[in-house]
Amino acid sequence: MKRIEVKLSLAVVAPLLDVIMLAADSLDDELAAPLPLEQVDADLREPWREELVQGQNGDVATLLALFDSDFFASGVVNFAEDNADCILRACAAVRLRLRDRFLTDISDEMLECGDVDLDDLPEGDRRAFMCYLFLATV
Repeated sequence: MKRIEVKLSLAVVAPLLDVIMLAADSLDDELAAPLPLEQVDADLREPWREELVQGQNGDVATLLALFDSDFFASGVVNFAEDNADCILRACAAVRLRLRDRFLTDISDEMLECGDVDLDDLPEGDRRAFMCYLFLATV
């Protein structure tokens, strides 16, 4: 199995983990990208939504597990074939949540190109934006 080890700066990443966990907590019972389920049979709507939320939360848990005590000791996270898809989905879910909750005043174009003046952002939004960029690089 192929594996990639990435060394990250603890001083940069540690504060962003608080933002990731805040976003992850807000996804506990919600989808990052809500689906219109009106066309789905009424008996299937809730079980389907719950399954999607459960999958999303499992993906986010996989992402958060990268930043365990080993990470804080070494600054290294490990990506492997068996967790890559989960991590990508989790990064997308957290980025969507950050966009919807903290970065609403920034256009999608500006978010994607990173063309934002950090000095113009309040501290909380600045951290959310930095986290958004960090997750995009993952």
